[in-house]
Amino acid sequence: MIYVLIRAINLFAQLISFALIAMCVMSFFVAYNPYSSAGRIYQFLAKITDPVVAPFRKLLMKFNTGPVDFSPMLAMIAIEIISRIIIRILIMFAL
Repeated sequence: MIYVLIRAINLFAQLISFALIAMCVMSFFVAYNPYSSAGRIYQFLAKITDPVVAPFRKLLMKFNTGPVDFSPMLAMIAIEIISRIIIRILIMFAL
């Protein structure tokens, strides 16, 4: 049972990381047009990833990072760290 929960946490972390990467790539290559299919995909990814990225974006606004947005990278690192901590706690209580 605990291993199913661990796999679910890993899958969730990987899906959010994939959505962050896809949004970053799409922001470089797709002009924002809400009526195109690519624009709708970008909006969908933004809705999914904005709650994760927003705190890091707000934090990085204090530092002038220029035109480069490092908040998705920080969000991916934080997701990885948090998921590993949760998994270690679950493994510790399973033993």
